[in-house]
Amino acid sequence: MNATGRLTTHVLDTALGEPAAGLTIDLFWLEGGERQWIKTVETNSDGRVDGPLLDGIGFMAGIYELVFHAGDYLRRSGADLPEPAFLDVVPLRFGIADPTAHYHVPLLLSPYGYSTYRGS
Repeated sequence: MNATGRLTTHVLDTALGEPAAGLTIDLFWLEGGERQWIKTVETNSDGRVDGPLLDGIGFMAGIYELVFHAGDYLRRSGADLPEPAFLDVVPLRFGIADPTAHYHVPLLLSPYGYSTYRGS
Protein backbone atom coordinates (compact mmCIF):
# COMPACT_ATOMS: atom_id res chain seq x y z
CA MET A 1 0.00 0.00 0.00
CA ASN A 2 1.18 3.47 -0.85
CA ALA A 3 1.13 6.01 1.99
CA THR A 4 -0.13 8.73 -0.39
CA GLY A 5 -3.68 7.39 -0.33
CA ARG A 6 -6.02 9.16 2.05
CA LEU A 7 -9.63 9.91 2.92
CA THR A 8 -10.77 13.46 3.67
CA THR A 9 -14.08 15.28 4.04
CA HIS A 10 -15.60 18.67 4.67
CA VAL A 11 -19.11 19.98 5.26
CA LEU A 12 -20.64 23.17 3.88
CA ASP A 13 -23.91 24.59 5.21
CA THR A 14 -25.59 25.70 1.99
CA ALA A 15 -28.48 27.37 3.83
CA LEU A 16 -26.10 29.70 5.67
CA GLY A 17 -23.48 29.84 2.92
CA GLU A 18 -20.63 28.93 5.26
CA PRO A 19 -18.62 25.98 6.56
CA ALA A 20 -20.42 23.70 9.01
CA ALA A 21 -18.26 24.02 12.13
CA GLY A 22 -18.71 21.62 15.03
CA LEU A 23 -20.45 18.83 13.09
CA THR A 24 -19.75 15.34 14.45
CA ILE A 25 -18.83 12.60 11.96
CA ASP A 26 -18.42 8.87 12.62
CA LEU A 27 -16.33 6.70 10.30
CA PHE A 28 -17.04 2.99 9.88
CA TRP A 29 -15.52 0.11 7.90
CA LEU A 30 -18.01 -2.44 6.53
CA GLU A 31 -17.09 -6.08 6.30
CA GLY A 32 -19.39 -9.05 5.94
CA GLY A 33 -22.45 -6.84 6.45
CA GLU A 34 -21.15 -5.59 9.80
CA ARG A 35 -20.11 -2.01 10.61
CA GLN A 36 -16.87 -1.58 12.52
CA TRP A 37 -16.34 1.83 14.12
CA ILE A 38 -13.00 3.44 13.25
CA LYS A 39 -13.23 6.93 14.73
CA THR A 40 -15.35 9.96 15.56
CA VAL A 41 -14.24 13.44 14.54
CA GLU A 42 -15.64 16.97 14.54
CA THR A 43 -15.37 19.61 11.83
CA ASN A 44 -13.31 22.72 12.54
CA SER A 45 -14.19 26.36 11.79
CA ASP A 46 -13.51 25.70 8.09
CA GLY A 47 -15.95 22.76 8.04
CA ARG A 48 -13.01 20.38 7.63
CA VAL A 49 -11.45 17.72 9.80
CA ASP A 50 -7.96 18.41 11.12
CA GLY A 51 -6.02 15.92 9.02
CA PRO A 52 -7.09 12.91 6.97
CA LEU A 53 -9.76 10.57 8.31
CA LEU A 54 -7.58 7.69 7.11
CA ASP A 55 -4.18 7.50 5.48
CA GLY A 56 -1.09 5.37 5.20
CA ILE A 57 -1.29 1.76 6.29
CA GLY A 58 -4.80 2.22 7.73
CA PHE A 59 -6.20 3.27 4.34
CA MET A 60 -7.35 0.12 2.56
CA ALA A 61 -9.64 -0.82 -0.30
CA GLY A 62 -13.15 -1.66 0.85
CA ILE A 63 -16.53 -0.25 1.82
CA TYR A 64 -16.73 2.65 4.28
CA GLU A 65 -19.49 4.73 5.79
CA LEU A 66 -19.37 8.31 7.00
CA VAL A 67 -22.20 9.19 9.37
CA PHE A 68 -22.81 12.94 9.61
CA HIS A 69 -24.77 14.07 12.68
CA ALA A 70 -26.58 16.79 10.75
CA GLY A 71 -29.59 17.28 13.05
CA ASP A 72 -27.46 18.14 16.08
CA TYR A 73 -25.43 20.61 14.00
CA LEU A 74 -28.52 22.20 12.42
CA ARG A 75 -30.20 22.70 15.79
CA ARG A 76 -27.06 24.36 17.21
CA SER A 77 -26.77 26.57 14.13
CA GLY A 78 -30.23 28.02 14.81
CA ALA A 79 -32.05 26.38 11.91
CA ASP A 80 -35.84 26.41 12.31
CA LEU A 81 -36.50 22.67 12.35
CA PRO A 82 -39.70 20.73 12.89
CA GLU A 83 -39.74 17.84 15.38
CA PRO A 84 -38.71 15.42 14.25
CA ALA A 85 -36.27 17.14 11.90
CA PHE A 86 -36.39 16.11 8.25
CA LEU A 87 -32.66 15.32 8.33
CA ASP A 88 -31.05 13.99 11.47
CA VAL A 89 -28.30 11.49 10.71
CA VAL A 90 -26.90 11.37 7.16
CA PRO A 91 -25.08 8.11 6.33
CA LEU A 92 -22.88 8.01 3.22
CA ARG A 93 -21.68 4.57 2.16
CA PHE A 94 -18.97 4.45 -0.48
CA GLY A 95 -16.23 2.24 -1.85
CA ILE A 96 -12.47 2.74 -1.92
CA ALA A 97 -11.05 0.85 -4.89
CA ASP A 98 -7.57 2.41 -5.06
CA PRO A 99 -5.82 2.82 -1.69
CA THR A 100 -3.08 4.88 -3.37
CA ALA A 101 -5.54 7.63 -4.36
CA HIS A 102 -7.01 10.61 -2.53
CA TYR A 103 -10.73 10.17 -1.82
CA HIS A 104 -12.43 13.39 -0.75
CA VAL A 105 -16.09 12.99 0.28
CA PRO A 106 -17.70 16.38 0.98
CA LEU A 107 -21.23 17.01 2.21
CA LEU A 108 -23.30 20.00 1.12
CA LEU A 109 -26.00 20.36 3.76
CA SER A 110 -29.21 22.30 4.41
CA PRO A 111 -32.15 21.51 6.72
CA TYR A 112 -34.09 19.83 3.90
CA GLY A 113 -31.48 18.35 1.62
CA TYR A 114 -27.91 17.31 1.05
CA SER A 115 -25.59 16.25 -1.74
CA THR A 116 -22.20 14.67 -2.01
CA TYR A 117 -19.67 13.75 -4.65
CA ARG A 118 -16.12 12.46 -4.98
CA GLY A 119 -14.09 15.62 -4.72
CA SER A 120 -10.43 16.27 -5.20
